[in-house]
Amino acid sequence: MSLNTDSQVQATDGNDLPEAPARQKLDLLSVNRIAFHTIVRKEIRRFARIWVQTIVPPSINAVLYMLIFGSLIGSRISDMGGFRYIDFIVPGIIMMAVIINSYANVVSSFFSSKMQNYIEELLVSPVSNITILVGYVMGGMARGLMVGSLVAMVSLLFSDIRPVYPLITIVVAILTSMMFSLGGLINAVFAKSFDDISIVPNFILTPLTYLGGVFYSISMLPPLWQSVSLFNPMLYMVNGFRYGILGASDIPIWTSFIVILTFILIMGTVAMVLLNRGVGIKH
Repeated sequence: MSLNTDSQVQATDGNDLPEAPARQKLDLLSVNRIAFHTIVRKEIRRFARIWVQTIVPPSINAVLYMLIFGSLIGSRISDMGGFRYIDFIVPGIIMMAVIINSYANVVSSFFSSKMQNYIEELLVSPVSNITILVGYVMGGMARGLMVGSLVAMVSLLFSDIRPVYPLITIVVAILTSMMFSLGGLINAVFAKSFDDISIVPNFILTPLTYLGGVFYSISMLPPLWQSVSLFNPMLYMVNGFRYGILGASDIPIWTSFIVILTFILIMGTVAMVLLNRGVGIKH
């Protein structure tokens, strides 16, 4: 009887062993799923709680751009690319809002988590780095796309344009928001002070955006500067979005998609490498 009991225990233990790794894997998946939802929810609540600072100012800026450049100055400018000037600049203004707000949300939030040391709680938990990365990026995309949608609604006060290719419009906006959310995280990893998180938006993003065809067509430029403009990544995003809304662009739409996806792949890889190595996070 004793032998039979021992053999039964051994058999039972043997049957349980293969289930342990599966159960552990399931637990890790559950932990990461909960962590992802928590990070995204925290990021959305963060910018929604201070909507007067995060949502309203970009909309006011968009109104000023459309009022000054579109209605006042634009009424004295001939058609641009076969479209009214206000209709031509609306896609660029919307995309500018998406870019700046996607970037700003992640860089400020992730840097704050470093400065206040609560990023360490994620690092010592069984949450994977890919979950942390995707969670923060989704938070940045939520803000960027929300502000972009609000600016698009405001633009209806000045222009009656409707997307010619709605799917392309949405996809370009989503991919662009994703790309600059990744850029914001990379900036936050290297930043050591609040001054460091404002350098890129003020001295790189804003100039490149203005020179990316928001207010003009690059066909107006001399051949040399047209070639130089092709090295500006903003040009492909603005024109890809403009193609979705107006059906016309200075850049072939598939070229825009290739450039955007290439940048997402590169920046996503860099962000993961930085998180895995703990650059700027682990001391």
